[in-house]
Amino acid sequence: MEYVILALIGLSAGIVGALVGLGGGIILVPATLFVGINLGWIDGITPQTVVGLSVVMMIFTGLGSTLTFMKSKTVDFRSGLIFFAGSIPGTLLGAFVNKGLDLPSFNLYFGILLILLSTLLLVRDYLKPVRWFVDRGKPRVFVDNKGETYTYGYPVWFALLLTFTVGFASGLFGIGGGSIIVPAMILLFLFPPHVAVGTSMFMVFLSAIVNSVTHISLGNVPWLYTIPVVPAAYFGAKLGAKLNQKMKSETLVLALRIILLLLGIRSIIDGIWG
Repeated sequence: MEYVILALIGLSAGIVGALVGLGGGIILVPATLFVGINLGWIDGITPQTVVGLSVVMMIFTGLGSTLTFMKSKTVDFRSGLIFFAGSIPGTLLGAFVNKGLDLPSFNLYFGILLILLSTLLLVRDYLKPVRWFVDRGKPRVFVDNKGETYTYGYPVWFALLLTFTVGFASGLFGIGGGSIIVPAMILLFLFPPHVAVGTSMFMVFLSAIVNSVTHISLGNVPWLYTIPVVPAAYFGAKLGAKLNQKMKSETLVLALRIILLLLGIRSIIDGIWG
């Protein structure tokens, strides 16, 4: 029974993660902790083993969705590598600082941040486009399957600084950086939403490989539980990526807003009552 539950959680995490570029860990971790610890339906679950399971899962959700996004040419590999290079030292620093912080308070602040990002995406059509970053970088052009043309870009130094900050927040709060980097790519660098999601999942794939090495060395990975989770999440990620390609840009942004809002509310609840 527990394998069926884990497969369903992995499938859901893969679909949602690939759909909006969040990776899926932010779905799998709270769901598995609730089912495993609160309900007692999964044996041997601890926060450490769930995180270990999550990072291994995200290797495959990142790979599956990236392969699908590659077919529609919505992965900006150059940007993904630049953003990844900036985020890794930030993630390591954030994880180090995390040890001495009051996490309930920061869950509260992080939830407020997610709701703020969701609100900014809600009103983005009424905001003056931030072309400062695009004009000071190397502009790139993308034409989506509807024939709509997007021009986006960024100065590399600012992208490294931004992703270092995103990585720091990710390591600090223990939550994937996709929830921050995707809205930032759309709002600041004017990325087409589909390219932002595809590039984010490429970053998730690279980051999960690095993170999994640490958790495997610490013995945090429950290998038996990867048997139902990994294939279900991989299939879910490919399905989520295909759904992403069929959605209009505005529908995709709406989905991202709703998910960020829900995650923000959950984080605030964890901060107040966690």
